[in-house]
Formats: sequence, C-alpha cells, structure tokens
Amino acid sequence: MTPSPPTPSPRLSPPSVSLKMDVVVIGAGQAGLSAAYHLQQLGLVPYQGYVVLDGAAAPGGAWQFRWPSLTLSTVNRIHDLPGLSFAQTAGEHAAQVQASVAVPQYFEAYERTFHLPVVRPVRVRLVTGHGHRLKIETDRGDLSARGLINATGTWETPFIPALPGADRFRGRQLHTRDYRDAQAFAGQHVMIVGGGISALQLLDEISKVTSTTWVTRRPPEFREGQFTEEAGRAAVALVEERVRHGLPPRSVVSVTGLALTPAVEAMQARGVLTRLPMFSEITEDGVRWADGSEQHADVILWCTGFRSSLDHLAPLGLQGSEGGIQMTGRLATQVARDPRVHLVGYGPSASTIGANRAGRSAAAELMTSLGLP
Repeated sequence: MTPSPPTPSPRLSPPSVSLKMDVVVIGAGQAGLSAAYHLQQLGLVPYQGYVVLDGAAAPGGAWQFRWPSLTLSTVNRIHDLPGLSFAQTAGEHAAQVQASVAVPQYFEAYERTFHLPVVRPVRVRLVTGHGHRLKIETDRGDLSARGLINATGTWETPFIPALPGADRFRGRQLHTRDYRDAQAFAGQHVMIVGGGISALQLLDEISKVTSTTWVTRRPPEFREGQFTEEAGRAAVALVEERVRHGLPPRSVVSVTGLALTPAVEAMQARGVLTRLPMFSEITEDGVRWADGSEQHADVILWCTGFRSSLDHLAPLGLQGSEGGIQMTGRLATQVARDPRVHLVGYGPSASTIGANRAGRSAAAELMTSLGLP
C-alpha cells in the first residue's frame, strides 16, 4: 500500500496577502521565548500584535537535536526563562536526563503556560524592507511587521573550514551536529578538530572506545577555580565590544577558556589531551601538516562550531565592511543599520543567561522605538 503524502501545513495568509503584525519573532529557542514573553508582558496581543515563527516541528530549539549522551549533568547550566523555573519541569533525577529530552519539555511547558503564539513548522525564506514595514516571506505565506526580533541561533549553520584535499578524503567527515554515539567509531582512528566545550566532551567519550587525535587551531587555555559572575561579565563585555564595532562575534568560551573540571583532569591522566596544531591539508587517508608529517584517520570530526543563521536577512544589507553586523542598544541587540531589527542569541547573548537578558532588552527597546502599545 502506498503511503499517503503528508498533509501540508495551513497557510498563515492567503496568496498575495501579507498578514500584518506589529512584531514578528523568528525562532523559538531560549532567546526567542524570552523575547515573546516580554512582548506579551508589555502589552502585545498574541496572534494579533505579535507572533513567533519556528522552523522546527516541535518545541526545544536546537536542544532537541543534541546527542543522546549529553545529559543535564554535562551541559552548561540551563538558566530559567522568566516566570517559570526549569526545576519545575526537570523532575527529581534531572541530572541524568538527556538534555535533548528535558529542555524541549521545559520549552513546551513554557509555551503552554504563557500561551505564547508559536507557529511551527515555518521556514522563513527572506526578510525584505517595504517602506516603513518589513516583509517576511515564509513557506506558509507572507507577513508584514513594523519590527523584527531575530532569534534563529546557529544550529542550522555548522562551520567546517575549507582545506585543500577535503574532497579526496576516503574516510568520513562529520560535524558536531551529526554526532550521536561514540560506539559508532569503535575500531577506527578519529581525528577531533576543535578547542571548545563540545570538542572536549566528544573527545572524552570517543577516546574511551577507540584511538583519537586532538587538533586545535590555537593552544587550549584551561582555567582553574570557580568561574565568577565578574569574570563572566568581563568575558561577555569583550564579545559585546566586537559587535558594537561591527566585527564578527567570537564565542564567549574563546574569551573565558575551558574549565579544568574533574572530567578534564581524568582525560589528562589518560593522556588524551595531547594536542596537535592545525594541519594544512587533507589526504586520501588522513591529514598532513606543513612540515610534511602525516596522520592516518578513518574519521574527521569537525567540532569547529557554528555561524549565525542569518541568510534570510541578507536582503536588508545589515552586514558592514568589517565582516560583521554593527550592533547598538543597551545590550547590543539592535542593528545599527536598521533599528527595526533586533538580533538576540547573537554575539554577547549567545549563552542561555545572555539570551534571557537580550530577549527582555530587545522587546522593551523595540516597543519603545515603535511607539507600542
């Protein structure tokens, strides 16, 4: 029996008609939900004054796609969204629960508790300027808005550096977002590229079942002791300074360094953290450095991060000559070239706590600049 084709999602607006809103939020991750909550608290009516468009089929933002072994005990702290604590939905044994299960449950409960107007799945194709309004073109019809809060994050834009020979490699090349389970690499030599938190977590798991090589562009910097709020604010301020000058944002961890946790100390004791510098080219069966030395690899796992998912905003011409988007506003969420647009979860607000604060600030500033309600 031939299965029936999936029923298409209903349109948001009739053909050739744009559904008018005051504010449209794109993305329902931490930053998008925070912005939606504050827009509602400030007086916008759901589905009439504002709406949230989410590209995923279910609540949870990027968390729903994380690898199964990532539990709440191994992730950075999940900060509460305004008005509802994470503990209320996480359960008694939260530390051992998969992050890909617990966080989506929390986001779903949050949307339901505050009756947030999230519509999904909706793919935003383009945002263009139309006089004093913005036109948002989607796969379910078009919308027109006076202001936009973009919270699309980075998950849809994995970054892999372009290196000579990548197309001739006979093994497998994967990115962090493709990782599921270390056992899939048993008996193979895995080269893990990247110096961030995810790279360390995957190196730890994979090195317990097979041989590994760790490669980073810069020597990793480990920090001891508690990471204080003052140090966190100082790190975020450095990232914020870059985007205020129109420079591409750097990750907060590139400023803070890596925590010297018991897991990291155990990796050091096992000899796993012998790091090699970045190679210059990829060969048929491995990699080669500039000095001619080579290393065989069956798998290259690129833990090289993500870039902001902003292609749909390209028609607005937000990017400047420095390669980034110049940001302004109290928490650097407002685009200098187009104050109608706020980016949350970008630059200094890429962390969960930063996303919360950015959502509140963006909502308040946008409402004020538009003269709402």
